[in-house]
Amino acid sequence: MNVEVRYGAQRAVRGVDLALMPGEVVAVTGSSGSGKSSLLHCLAGVLAPSAGSVSFGGREYGSLGDEELSALRRERFGYVFQHGELLPELTVEENASLPLRLAGRRKGPAHRAVRPVLERLGMGGFADRRVSQLSGGQAQRVAVARALAHQPAVVFADEPTGALDSVNAAAVLDEFLTLARDRGTAVLLVTHDEGVAAHADRRYEMCDGRISLGRGVRTDTAGGPASGSAL
Repeated sequence: MNVEVRYGAQRAVRGVDLALMPGEVVAVTGSSGSGKSSLLHCLAGVLAPSAGSVSFGGREYGSLGDEELSALRRERFGYVFQHGELLPELTVEENASLPLRLAGRRKGPAHRAVRPVLERLGMGGFADRRVSQLSGGQAQRVAVARALAHQPAVVFADEPTGALDSVNAAAVLDEFLTLARDRGTAVLLVTHDEGVAAHADRRYEMCDGRISLGRGVRTDTAGGPASGSAL
């Protein structure tokens, strides 16, 4: 709670509090440099807060050892990035199953587990195809499958449709959020796109590291799988 992130003398995040409910989509908007990506990285356990605390399931990140925090990020969180960040040497199925493989699942069961997710995202027929053979929209669907295949509690999405044209962006976002809600997965969505933010259950706006409730969204914030600077 009351999370701050500093880079030297610069305060990128200034005393932010936020909680997520299971299956809820929360959008954080703001211009470049407003602090929204720093907030996401802090809530995802990638960046330690300079002050305040972030917790998941009642446990503060600061109380966890390196191995425990790594296991939390690997097993309970998913990530979608603007450019997908897929591994080009792997197939669609291999990329999507990476979180399961890293968690110790054998190759066969891991691949079988991701197939229904790839089917839901329209990528079932591309399982053996290399990433280099995919369009931008197809690659981002694989990134979404990778983020959701291990049924995480929270997915952190940083400009997930920013590299796509408007038609592909709308399709991928709809598929992503529908699948996340169906699975009870919370989504923290960082974006500068007002159209993307409009799909959220709650929306916050960031400016100069501070956060405020956006327009036209509900205001209930109690509870949730994780809480802190912006989760």
